Amino acid sequence: MNAMVLLRPQPVDASPLQWRDLPPPTPGAGEVLVRIVRCGVCHTDLHVVEGELPEAKLPLIPGHQVVGVVDRVGPAVTTLIPGTRVGVAWLYAACGVCAACRRGEENLCEQITFTGYHVDGGYAQWMVARADFVYRLPEAFDDTTAAPLMCAGIIGYRALRVSGIRPGERLGLFGFGASAHLAIQVARYWGCAVYVFTRSAAHRQLAERLGAVWVGGSQDRPPHELDAAVVFAPVGQVAIDALRWVRRGGTVAINAVHLDQIPAFEYNLLYWERALRSVSNSTRQDGREFLALAAQIPVTVETELFVLAEANRVLAALKRGQIVGAAVLDPQLPAGPTRR
Repeated sequence: MNAMVLLRPQPVDASPLQWRDLPPPTPGAGEVLVRIVRCGVCHTDLHVVEGELPEAKLPLIPGHQVVGVVDRVGPAVTTLIPGTRVGVAWLYAACGVCAACRRGEENLCEQITFTGYHVDGGYAQWMVARADFVYRLPEAFDDTTAAPLMCAGIIGYRALRVSGIRPGERLGLFGFGASAHLAIQVARYWGCAVYVFTRSAAHRQLAERLGAVWVGGSQDRPPHELDAAVVFAPVGQVAIDALRWVRRGGTVAINAVHLDQIPAFEYNLLYWERALRSVSNSTRQDGREFLALAAQIPVTVETELFVLAEANRVLAALKRGQIVGAAVLDPQLPAGPTRR
């Protein structure tokens, strides 16, 4: 099979992913072999490839926003059959027995494993996945559209929940990439007024098109105080900027698997029971709820489609903020890139 393999972490400008022809993996007990049709490209992939997340499996096939078809099932799999269309997300598996799992917080599992980080992921033509951790996908979404839902959509939905935003309130979104452009549609469906903070002119235009009532930079004062905010940029200073515009008792949720640092800031920004919370992974229940809601709204997904061999170039463009919406790889596409 064709695959893009990380041998050792390096800056993306050094093209660290190497093209390889590998044998397809074999599903074990409780696993399925998935023929990959699409794989979304995520900022987390960028952090993994550049070594900002420690202890990644090496060599590694990155990618965790996978849409594919079950090709074979391993022993003891009774819930899926070959030909079933499925999605594979960042959460590869949780132990199910630790204290966090028993509380229903499998996203905080003490033995948690992640797709495209601890196990090989979707920058390839086949992968194995745990049968009990894949998702059946709504028919409302084609393969390209469905891929970014598997992480950008699910984690954005969890971030909204962690922020405590309620229907009809004012929400700030700081950074406007793949996850934020899906989260805004959920928030608008809930009747929220959404204020978007981003530097990119293209991202501002997309935010306005998706219903933002105001757009500006992270240090620009919005016309109204915010009830809650979600920070998608992996920059600690932006989280502190968000605290400035959130009302007393409001929450700033940081939706970043890696953050450069939290700079020193005045305690007064946190006083009056404001809260600064991290968003850590997601649960299968988050995924099921979001996919059902996304089909009900229905959300629209801005995508740019590329061939698998372009993965290094796509990650570099993502790092520079040049992707509008979500980038998606097609391991079967003979030429590219194409845009849609």
